[in-house]
Amino acid sequence: MAEKTPNQQLAEKLLYKPAYVADKDADVKQKAHDFAEGYKKFLDAGKTEREVAAESEQMLKDAGYQQFDPKKTYKPGDKIYFVQYNKAVVASTIGTKSFEDGFHLVIAHTDSPRLDLRPTPLYESDHLSYFKTHYYGGIRKYQWGTIPLSIHGVFTREDGSTVTVRVGEDENDPVFCITDLLPHLGAEQNARPLKDGIKAEELNILIGSDAVDDENVKEAVKLNTMILLNEKYGITEKEFMRAEIEITPAYKSRDVGFDRSMVGGYGHDDRVDAYPALMAEIETKNPTYTTVCVLTDKEEIGSDGVTGMQSMYAFHFMQELCRTAGQDDILAFRHSVCLSADVTAAYDPTWASAFEPMNGTYAGRGVAIFKYTGGGSKGSASDACAELVGDITRMLDNGNVAWQIGELGRLDLGGGGTIAKYVANRGIPVLDIGVPVLSMHAPFEVIHKNDLYMAYRAFSLFNNAQ
Repeated sequence: MAEKTPNQQLAEKLLYKPAYVADKDADVKQKAHDFAEGYKKFLDAGKTEREVAAESEQMLKDAGYQQFDPKKTYKPGDKIYFVQYNKAVVASTIGTKSFEDGFHLVIAHTDSPRLDLRPTPLYESDHLSYFKTHYYGGIRKYQWGTIPLSIHGVFTREDGSTVTVRVGEDENDPVFCITDLLPHLGAEQNARPLKDGIKAEELNILIGSDAVDDENVKEAVKLNTMILLNEKYGITEKEFMRAEIEITPAYKSRDVGFDRSMVGGYGHDDRVDAYPALMAEIETKNPTYTTVCVLTDKEEIGSDGVTGMQSMYAFHFMQELCRTAGQDDILAFRHSVCLSADVTAAYDPTWASAFEPMNGTYAGRGVAIFKYTGGGSKGSASDACAELVGDITRMLDNGNVAWQIGELGRLDLGGGGTIAKYVANRGIPVLDIGVPVLSMHAPFEVIHKNDLYMAYRAFSLFNNAQ
């Protein structure tokens, strides 16, 4: 082999050449595959934020976490948690340093783009019964037609009791769907812009066709549907007005590719970061800094509401820990650090014109860091400082975690945000980091197992930082 020239040696020293994770460490592939098996089960069990909260709470209980008591003083190593209105979860392991030395937060969201039922959803048309829906989050409406759908949620009944609904996930369940035109009759629809291929008012869920055998009943199919729902759930049509029912794809997550290197499924955004964040928290034993893992809600629609990160529930938790211990929560916030664990778009060669290759993030190159998000002029971005980016990336380098850094697509094409700015608004430095996703916000998204595993490694290192 020829000796390297001085310039070749300088190129190796000075220039950056991104590598794929398996190229950097072949041992990662098996570890990533094994880790992804648990993730797939988590993804299938939690199609909605309520279901993720219930699954996460059970995992925390099994790991020995105790329900948080705001009047109790905790000691290093204690593991505590609470659930915010059945939709958001906060888990923590108490560190050896004081709270005034700061918390280490990892925050992911568990809501995903979907369809919700309207307050009065049930109707009959031409001997078919349907549910009317209202889309939640940034969906491309045409992608939701002609795929099997499932129904999830809760009804609150007249007597104040609640009943859970989950239909379409078991192989013996019926499924539901949104119909579309056949190509032979699609000439007018084909002339629509792509975003209007299926319009919002056409996102109607087909749910039945049998009618009661009574010619005196005007809406016989609707009544038959309501009789079936009453027999199974003890509800009347009025209960829809005080229900919370969500529509999701009915299929389970699957390995993608002959090499099984990827996972396809619904809800990677952002459960692909929530699961490794939760696992890293559970496996943290005696941290130096108190860890706080937040699985939050409502990110897809602006983080509003009592379970979103614009609410104070996670910050109140930290304040209560400080006050019970007689410590200053302002100092604690000032010295804290947060990883905003959220997905980003993976560079897609099929749609290369939407990306800027030098600043894209790629499936298989490791966990992705975003110094800033937002759109155009960095609107609504917290824009992490160089010192914070340096601290986190050095930590990842020292821990042999593969990482990459980039932006969300080509400038002025669009943009997006995360919960980072709401954490920064509390005076806590925050950096966006997460798994790149192909077909993000689609009913079937794709992630690389190596990136999932690197996210878990990154969150574990952060939790155990000295």
